[in-house]
Order: sequence, then C-alpha cells, then structure tokens
Amino acid sequence: MSLINTEILPFKSTAFHQGKFVPVSDADVKGKWSVFFFYPADFTFVCPTELEDLADNYAEFQKLGVEIYSVSTDTHFCHKAWHDTSPAIGKINYPMIGDPTLAISRNFGVLIEDAGLADRGTFVVDPEGKIQIVEITAGGIGRDATELLRKVKAAQYVAAHPGEVCPAKWQEGEKTLAPSLDLVGKI
Repeated sequence: MSLINTEILPFKSTAFHQGKFVPVSDADVKGKWSVFFFYPADFTFVCPTELEDLADNYAEFQKLGVEIYSVSTDTHFCHKAWHDTSPAIGKINYPMIGDPTLAISRNFGVLIEDAGLADRGTFVVDPEGKIQIVEITAGGIGRDATELLRKVKAAQYVAAHPGEVCPAKWQEGEKTLAPSLDLVGKI
C-alpha cells in the first residue's frame, strides 16, 4: 500500500538536537514541511556520508521552512556519542531521532524486522502531516541531499500552485505543466 498522501502515524520519541535531548512527536511536524530521513545505524559507513551531506545543505532546507529529522533505531544517547566523536556527524544541527522501540520505522514501513534496523527511507511530509514523497533505497546506495532539495522545492511548488505539475529535471524558476487534454500526445 502506498504511503503517498497518507497522514503520518502518531509517535513520540527523544532526539539529540543541538547538544540537548528533546522530545519529538508527530505534533511537532504539523504546520511545516518536514523530511524524515531514515538510515540503518550509527557508526557505520554510508550513513555518515548521507547525514553529512544533509548537514552541508541544511541551511538551504531551512530557507524553505523545512525541518530535517534523521531517524535510526539507535538511541538518542548513541546519537550524542556519534555526534561527539565523528567529524562528519559533528556538523549536524538538525534533530537526530532515536527509535529504539522500532515504532517510527514500523510506522513509515522501513523497518527490517529481522535486523531491527531501518532501510534507507526518505519521506517528505507537508504541513498537514501528509506524505508527499517516498524514496527507499538498498543499504549500499547513498542518497544526495541536493536532489532531495530539488524534490522538496517541486513538492512545495505543486502544493502552492494547484493545477500545475513539475516535469522531469524541473528546477526552481523553470516552466511547469498544466495538465489538460490539449497536452495528451504532444509531450
């Protein structure tokens, strides 16, 4: 079953964020754009490259009013230890949610049940709490924050401009499409 346009399920957890442990819940997501960025585990190989890439682009997401939430099944204590010891992870200013109960990973359909780890899942959630983008990749395939940024801009554009859609490779400021019978077979 597709999660597109479904509302995120309720959750409560603790995140490591800007040197503190803070509560995070589904209620914190409402009213703004959010990205849930699931990854398998702290202290691994591909994960820090992805999280550092997000950290390097975090200001651009913030300019769009988007909060990033990285999520793994590690605890918030583990996130702090990783943040304190890894130069790449030390760059992170967005909340790092711990999901030791596996509930959030299960809610988003990315839990690898027999391993107790999350797949590499990316979810863009609109201000109403509805999922607009879903991307899940295999464990060995890292994601690109600039491509995610492009997709978020497209999702925000479509939400703000009913009746328009963004074609492949669309970049902010480029022409969009207005689906109509006149376009059928002409693209």
